[in-house]
Amino acid sequence: MNIGIGLPVGDPTTLLTWARRADAGPFSTLGLLDRIVYDNPEPLVALAVLAGATSRVRVQTEVLLAPLRDTALLAKQAATLDRMTGGRLVLGMGVGGRDDDHAATGTDIRTRGRRLDEQMAVMRRLWSGEPYGEGAGPIGPTPARPGGPEVLFGGFRPAALERAARWGDGFLAAAPPSWAGGLFDTVRTFWKQYGREGDPRLVAQVNVALGPPPVVDDARARMRAYYTFTGTPDRMTAGLLTTPAQIREAITGFADLGADEVMLYCYGLDPSQVDRLADVL
Repeated sequence: MNIGIGLPVGDPTTLLTWARRADAGPFSTLGLLDRIVYDNPEPLVALAVLAGATSRVRVQTEVLLAPLRDTALLAKQAATLDRMTGGRLVLGMGVGGRDDDHAATGTDIRTRGRRLDEQMAVMRRLWSGEPYGEGAGPIGPTPARPGGPEVLFGGFRPAALERAARWGDGFLAAAPPSWAGGLFDTVRTFWKQYGREGDPRLVAQVNVALGPPPVVDDARARMRAYYTFTGTPDRMTAGLLTTPAQIREAITGFADLGADEVMLYCYGLDPSQVDRLADVL
């Protein structure tokens, strides 16, 4: 099973170090979250820089809040990054549930799911080389991967799970093994209902911090700050895995559920965690 690393967003200047260490190690993918009203790097820009500094690992948005973005421009950006990385882009997408992000971009949070479905219909056409529509022709470049970059959808509600089967190549579950199994099964059911061939690609995400107490404390503080908007940041940080045994157990649990990849998401800034996590594997 593949193991990726979710990158911390607290200091963009450290990400090149993280990326180069991961590329030299046993890791498959670099992931980066997305927010607008937050002190984080814009993921497509940041991942483009990291892709240029690496040669092997995939770069993945997890998840890009697509309804906040212009559809044609997003299609062009994704196709460009996919083409220039030789197909290393994985476009993880979601609807975005924070009012402030939608307020800042002038989008309607109430219609975000419908907008994402409409965006996918347009982007799939554009990535296949078809014209945008009346008065506008095709929008290139042609992606490296036929039909566009690999697309994963994140989320928990039935609409998000159905979207993974209807428009995507797979599903990204930011949930522990005890919860992820049911989500995976639902995605597989939708996959069959849509008559899709093969199996959906299933990617799990779990939050980790590995190192001496200051590293773990830093990760908890940054996680708590990020999840303050939920009103239950302590509940979110309670799931942080901080020992090799916990991390191995989670990886084994996801493997038993049929996951294709596990993303070990880091909030602490210490890049030495890459080497510690490599030792765990």
